[in-house]
Amino acid sequence: MHVRVINPNTTRAMTDLVGRSARAVAGTTLPGVRVDAVQPTMGPASIESHYEEALAVPGVLEQVALGEAEGVDAYVLACFGDPGLDAARELARGPVLGLAEAAFHAAAMVGRRFTVVTTLARTVPRAHELLARYGMTGACVGVHACEVPVLALEDPASDALARVTAACVRAVAEDDADAVVLGCAGMAEFTGHIAAAVGVPVVDGVVAGTTFAASLLAIGARPAGHGEHAPPPPKAMAGLLAPFAIAPGTALPALARPRAAVVL
Repeated sequence: MHVRVINPNTTRAMTDLVGRSARAVAGTTLPGVRVDAVQPTMGPASIESHYEEALAVPGVLEQVALGEAEGVDAYVLACFGDPGLDAARELARGPVLGLAEAAFHAAAMVGRRFTVVTTLARTVPRAHELLARYGMTGACVGVHACEVPVLALEDPASDALARVTAACVRAVAEDDADAVVLGCAGMAEFTGHIAAAVGVPVVDGVVAGTTFAASLLAIGARPAGHGEHAPPPPKAMAGLLAPFAIAPGTALPALARPRAAVVL
């Protein structure tokens, strides 16, 4: 089984980080599962606004299309906004999981009440929107911003680990939470440290998504392939999006030729 983690931004260090986390869980608990991580050839360096999320979606779809051409079995979108999730499910033959989607469900399985610690305050409404979409509003007792930008999470000078940990400690105390969801893929390597500090389960969506994706494949749970997530109809595209056009008699856009994917 081949699970591909897609970092929707174009920062190589972030792709490397999520790749390490995903491969670590595969190596210890998912025998026979191959995991790799890729990033788009286009898009923003990080995603912290609706504008950047919208511009990240073509790059996500590019990598799903390339993965389909390579025979990838399942995908995890490693951004807490789950950008392009529905569109990716229209292209993929196998499961596609969003980071927030996986993390929320995992947290609800280990505690009745979970809290979320995300990056910037401007991303809090998006977290609430996704909680409602996934039916998790009743299980979530708080969404908190630690005010650490995405790209600062990997900068030792930012003291990100201490700041995120402190925010998680406060969130658990204020919300009386049974679990913590880390609201950014860039926090993946903080999980163990934060869990020791807060004393409750800490859920990272990269690990949860990778594990869930492999589990869905193991039980043969493939997408229905019809209705809302049926393959998109053949249609011309103009300008910069011309390579995304799907020709009659095909299921993938013309760009679905293995090329320029950054695989780590």
